[in-house]
Amino acid sequence: MSMLDKLKGMIKGHEDVARQGVEKAGDAVDAKTGNKYQSQVDTAQRKLHEQLGTQEQQQNRQQPPPPPAQE
Repeated sequence: MSMLDKLKGMIKGHEDVARQGVEKAGDAVDAKTGNKYQSQVDTAQRKLHEQLGTQEQQQNRQQPPPPPAQE
């Protein structure tokens, strides 16, 4: 099992906490660098949020698809 698989397993079900962590980490980097790399940090945050998906997407993944309609 790769490190990425382990991280995904740990995050599963805790996406909202992971999003908060991404935001705090980005803010900390911006503070330490005087916003010198703000655009790169914002891009990284955006990509991580895309990987985590929105809360709506997470709920859709957890629900099984509806059965096909029968006539």
